[in-house]
Amino acid sequence: MMRAVQVPQLPFEQPSPLQAPALLRGLQAAGPIHRVRTAVGDEAWLVTGYEQVRQLLDDERLGRAHPDPGSAARTGESALFGGPMGDFETEHTDHARMRSLLQSHFSPKRMRELRPRVEALTATLLDELAQQGPPADLNEALALPLPIAVICELLGVPYEDRARFRAWTQAAADVRDRSRSERGLAELFGYGQGLVARKRREPGEDVISRLSQTEGVGDVEAAAMGMFLLFAGHETTVVSIGTGAVQLLTNPDQWHALGEEPTRIEAAVEEILRTRSTGGGGIPRYARTDLDIAGQTVRAGELVLLDTGAANHDAAVFPDPDRFEVARDGARHVSFGHGARFCIGAPLARIELHAVFAQLIPRFPGMRLAVGVEGLRFNTATLTGGLLELPVTW
Repeated sequence: MMRAVQVPQLPFEQPSPLQAPALLRGLQAAGPIHRVRTAVGDEAWLVTGYEQVRQLLDDERLGRAHPDPGSAARTGESALFGGPMGDFETEHTDHARMRSLLQSHFSPKRMRELRPRVEALTATLLDELAQQGPPADLNEALALPLPIAVICELLGVPYEDRARFRAWTQAAADVRDRSRSERGLAELFGYGQGLVARKRREPGEDVISRLSQTEGVGDVEAAAMGMFLLFAGHETTVVSIGTGAVQLLTNPDQWHALGEEPTRIEAAVEEILRTRSTGGGGIPRYARTDLDIAGQTVRAGELVLLDTGAANHDAAVFPDPDRFEVARDGARHVSFGHGARFCIGAPLARIELHAVFAQLIPRFPGMRLAVGVEGLRFNTATLTGGLLELPVTW
């Protein structure tokens, strides 16, 4: 009698978020697409091959919406990304409208203007770190406050509200407790509506003010876009700074090499972005029609997880992919997506990461971890994950 093939379930077991799950690497070796179960037990397709992930990120046959949201497979309990989002009939036009409204706020010119301010904020935080003295929590001293300060200034969100909205974004991103996630999302949206109302009365030179003054953009839409940017504009950068610091601190030869050759910082930033996630999850998409992915028939309505972390560790594209190497040409990574849905905030994230490591390494050449890598604690309950703390000394 034939035995039923067991479908692997996410999240895959791994010794550390910095080490790839052995099961994932085994799946990758077997092919680019696999049947899996999500953390809540729903069936899905996990796409791990670089070429397939890159192509599908820009494939209009996949989307975030579903014609019957109540029956759609879910990745987890998060109200933000656990299930379908948007209107199935208007999804593509809605997305194009959103990008057209936001693109000018993240233009190359606007980002160039912002760079000196990001560098100044970084320098101030490092001054405070030096004054505090070792040991310190680099997550609390730098990785967390810098992206929050930058996105607050860009959007026009009061920095003094950071504790409140940080709590709401963390709650909204909860992948295990849907009621907590829904409450966090509601609180964040309510805060955004209040902020938009204030900007309509007293506009400033910031993104939310400009959105609130844009013809055809109502309070609800302006608040939704503003709070989405607030969430997306700091969460993943916090994670990238923290994990990037760990990668460099556990490879001291590369830390010192960057100190001696600062022109290599840009390449190092791309390697940090490539290795930010080892894989074992994925960006959720729903098939809008039947399609073929690497020989597998995916039916309309099925959940497809585009695992950018796995794609960034595809040995066919990145030799010895689990090795962190600042000299690698890693700019082909898909950490920011690809095509029409390429992350609008990618230039800002790169500016922040460059400012951090261009200043941190020469300022603290002898910095090292204050605990062993096995002693680092990661947040496994939220979408973006990341370090809970990063103890360092020098």
